[in-house]
Amino acid sequence: MKLVKSAALAAAMAFASMSGASADTLKIAFIDPLSGPFGPSGQSGLNEWTYAAAQVNAKGGIQGKQVEVIGLDNKVNPKESLIQFQKAIDQGVRFIAQGNGSSVASALVDAVEKHNKRNPGDEVLYLNYAAVDPVFTNDRCSFWHFRFDADADMKMEAVTDWIKGQEQIKKVYIIGQDYSFGKAVAAAAVKNLTAKRPDIEIVGNELHPLGKVKDFTPYVQKIISSGADAIITGNWGADMVLLIKSAMDSGFKGEILTYYGGSKGAAVAMGESATGHVKAIVEHNTNLPMSDAHAAYVDGYEAEYSEDDYYYHRISNAMKMLAMAADKAGSTEPKAIAFALEGMTWEGPTGTITMRADNHQILQPMFMSTFSKDGVTRGVEDLPLGWTSGANDRIEGEATKTETTCKMKRPS
Repeated sequence: MKLVKSAALAAAMAFASMSGASADTLKIAFIDPLSGPFGPSGQSGLNEWTYAAAQVNAKGGIQGKQVEVIGLDNKVNPKESLIQFQKAIDQGVRFIAQGNGSSVASALVDAVEKHNKRNPGDEVLYLNYAAVDPVFTNDRCSFWHFRFDADADMKMEAVTDWIKGQEQIKKVYIIGQDYSFGKAVAAAAVKNLTAKRPDIEIVGNELHPLGKVKDFTPYVQKIISSGADAIITGNWGADMVLLIKSAMDSGFKGEILTYYGGSKGAAVAMGESATGHVKAIVEHNTNLPMSDAHAAYVDGYEAEYSEDDYYYHRISNAMKMLAMAADKAGSTEPKAIAFALEGMTWEGPTGTITMRADNHQILQPMFMSTFSKDGVTRGVEDLPLGWTSGANDRIEGEATKTETTCKMKRPS
């Protein structure tokens, strides 16, 4: 098992990378947590961006430039993220990648907009791989922001479509992290359950501090006492792992419907008792049918980063689309790439992928995946357990499309 790099080492590597960058390098600043309770999630994301860059570089790079990914630790803090953003700008970075925390994304969307208005010709493009508050592709959409993950509303549509056919579920408890994303998940759950299953009783709707709860047992005891048949949660990272651990340890027997049940460490925390009960709405799992080329990509990643399982498939998609857009534009300038990304469609490993032109939201096949012990050819976290999807668990990308309030303002 490879050890996760310390925050200090990551920072030192980032500084060295930035200091040695040249005009022949396309630099992507990865601004996400590399320390603290969400450090493992951020490190996995950095690993996948780095691996994706290495695969592109092996084929000649992007428009002849080698891609360099620079890890910058933001500690899931908006203010720290702005400091890291400025550090990246000072070193000539023109692309940023971020995903952990919509509160951070909110700060970065504003920072990128302000920077680009003040610095025409030196713009920055924001590649969002996981911050899924719907507002970023609705009222607060930006020409300089592209999201490569389904938003919270799109995911909840899929989750509640599944619930609609589960007549045994009569009572649902909603629990999430107390910030914009957690609130968006809760609002979407209430709206969709009311519309699709008005007979279901929502027996709890609770938010908890982000990254502060060390033991979720008191929360789970309330859930069990409520008589809930199912839990809906958008928790990610340590908050996902600890919630599921407490649910299993406390003997919760209902369904746990998640956005990020595949968070690093969750499988070990769940164990075999969770199989068949924990579900996640995802764009990929490693037990889906794969082409030889895609299987080789997954195998290569897991060999290079043996502490990780292949999880953030959307990062591979983002890097591929970045390269395709640069080729289409014949340029590595962010504005040219942004225009080329708009409306782009291609056949990815799981099916048709489209970047909407109207709000810069990705449309891609989604899968309701179940934590399983049967039908698993690729386990996770060194377990014989993994995530599987059946024939009826696939949702085509176009079917995930939602209405948008985005009024995109494009540069001339």
